[in-house]
Amino acid sequence: MSAVGQSNIGGLRKPMIWDRAHLSVILRIGIIVAVAIVCVIAAVLTSAHRADEVALDQQRQLFTRAIADQGERVLREVESVTASDRAIHNIRVERNLPWIRQRIGQWLETYFDHQFVFVIDESDQIIDSLADRDAVDTEQSKAIHSDLAPLLDYLRGRTPEIPGGAMTILATDQATDLGHGKRVALVQKLLGRPAVIAAAEITLPEQDSRGVAPFVMAAKFLNEEMLGNISGQLQLPNLRVLDGGQVPPQDFLFNLTDDHGQTLARFAWTPKRPGSQIVRSVLPFVAIAIAGFAVLAAFVLRYMLRTAATIAAGEERLRHLALHDPLCGLPNRTFFGERLETVINEVRSGGRPAAVFYIDLDHFKDVNDTLGHPVGDELIRNVTLRLNRILRGNDLVARLGGDEFAVITSSGTDPYLLEGIAGRIISALSAPYSINGQNIVIGASIGITVIDHRTQGAADIMRYADIALYRAKNEGRKRACIYDAEMDEDLSSHKLLENDLRDAIENGALYLAYQPVVNNSGEIVVGVEALARWNHPERGDIPPAEFIPIAENSGLITALGEWVLRRACLDGKAWPGIAVAVNVSPLQFRRTDFVEMVERILAETEFDAARLELEVTESTFLGNVATAETAMHRLKALGVRLALDDFGTGYSSLLYLRRFPFDKLKIDQSFTASIETAADAAAIVHAIVSLGRGLGMKVTAEGVETAEQQLFLRAAGVHTMQGFRFGKAVSAATISVRLAISAGRRPPSDIAAAG
Repeated sequence: MSAVGQSNIGGLRKPMIWDRAHLSVILRIGIIVAVAIVCVIAAVLTSAHRADEVALDQQRQLFTRAIADQGERVLREVESVTASDRAIHNIRVERNLPWIRQRIGQWLETYFDHQFVFVIDESDQIIDSLADRDAVDTEQSKAIHSDLAPLLDYLRGRTPEIPGGAMTILATDQATDLGHGKRVALVQKLLGRPAVIAAAEITLPEQDSRGVAPFVMAAKFLNEEMLGNISGQLQLPNLRVLDGGQVPPQDFLFNLTDDHGQTLARFAWTPKRPGSQIVRSVLPFVAIAIAGFAVLAAFVLRYMLRTAATIAAGEERLRHLALHDPLCGLPNRTFFGERLETVINEVRSGGRPAAVFYIDLDHFKDVNDTLGHPVGDELIRNVTLRLNRILRGNDLVARLGGDEFAVITSSGTDPYLLEGIAGRIISALSAPYSINGQNIVIGASIGITVIDHRTQGAADIMRYADIALYRAKNEGRKRACIYDAEMDEDLSSHKLLENDLRDAIENGALYLAYQPVVNNSGEIVVGVEALARWNHPERGDIPPAEFIPIAENSGLITALGEWVLRRACLDGKAWPGIAVAVNVSPLQFRRTDFVEMVERILAETEFDAARLELEVTESTFLGNVATAETAMHRLKALGVRLALDDFGTGYSSLLYLRRFPFDKLKIDQSFTASIETAADAAAIVHAIVSLGRGLGMKVTAEGVETAEQQLFLRAAGVHTMQGFRFGKAVSAATISVRLAISAGRRPPSDIAAAG
């Protein structure tokens, strides 16, 4: 064989050896991956089955609790119309049927959708069938009376316990603050259909019972409407009552049993099966993994080709990075400055006027501090995408650094047009972002300045835009301001006020006012809310809405919050048994030393931590969930109580209620003010009360000003209230006087004089 032939053979055998070696490695890796996939599938199937069982058990518990909530609600609704001297007089004394029909039956039918309402007299006869009287014939009335007879025997004491065929929700002889005696709420069959039935004795503790008392009974069937509401709340699709027939395989059958374990009603719904969903989501990935082996070689070859192209593009990228931000790809400060000078020269030469938008992201630093810089970087990229979608193609968008952006636009200089553009930018940037499983909400403040023939240079334009931005941030953020000459003077005035506030905090020139918090009858003060007040020596009283934002923007909120907490604890020592509520700013709560500060003040003032209530708003948790949770559990360990203020008006999330250990929900005064005029506001109040009670929290309503609002909130189940109806915010001395008078003792002369 010639040398040439040997060379050719050698050249053919080397690739063959290379291929066999790599094929062996690939086969080994494939076997390992296949075994791992089988193990993962087995683990997923086992976990999926367990997850389905846990989900079904949770759904059963939630459904049973929802039925019980319906019974308690029906009972509260019955109590709300019968607990009065007028009801006793018209039912027990005069048997005033028109009044009964209008104020008992018609009210419960119209406002609470009760299907049947009965008044049972002392001889167990139905005084009047108040629900759809014309549709209730004699036979049906007898059937109703027969269905209710066992319950009447229990209410009259003829039987010691509720008979079979009923699921007891509530049964008690103990008088409530509404004045009822014997009360019961249960689920039983009525006219052959499952129904929630509630009964309340018509009597008040302070009145002579005069023998056997009548009862008011109300019934609501577990019909499609009620089950539809429960289905929507609990997310139980196809929830229905089963009268018979087979249940589809994908549905779940639930037997509601009475107190003796006998089936009272049968329900079915399509349950959530998270485990099955997991299995379905995993199978495609297994198929993709197998297919991945087939294309592995192609990807390697492609990678080699792209590497060569990447090297060629490197120089172009370096040139690009010199004038663009490496994170988001927008023009940087250098590029923006050059373009701004060009635009100014064009305008001076007779070109179209232009405008500059100076954009600052609100709360971006909090995202970086709490979630880390990688999340902050991704947020910057999302902001860039939104800005590019909003603005025109010939507008320049640049990132000046950090959370600052700038825009040069030639869209016009009309103030309304500029404000419209700024409004669209703010709306777009304020919409929630979903990054790495985190729901992040920020805002944007914008300063605007116009470029015209009088403009001196780029430095002046940016200074004017910065002044306008400062005004926008001080007016509450998430807004835009157009520069005018008066802003320079306003800026100086604002700085002076900021310095005065700093001096007032350091010298103790602020004071606290306390607004009473009362029980739902409005008679007993159970707590106070501390509110900061500032009487300026020259400007007089400055409202909190003006100086609190200054404190937050200037960093004074930490010192102010610490002073308020210490002063409230010192004043509160004079009111044993009274809770003292203190509002906490989100900026203050996010400080790493906040819990230590609270613990230090409690020790210095020797104030009982169990009487301290810290109120936070939902904005406290934005981008700060994990840190906030840790801080709240540490505060709970100290004994401090926590309240979620203004619930429903911010970025409400039920996750907050489940994750954080709140003791109280506070209904915002905007809902309280609307309950008499807006049905949706009343519905929201009922929902919040039910939610709070269901989670074991107390519920406080703010802004109560009228007797009608108080009665409604009391019937809805609110625990405590505050508002002008019970007293405005007053000095600590006045609170001491009020507590002394309500306790039936004469206040000390010095406190009385001060009050």
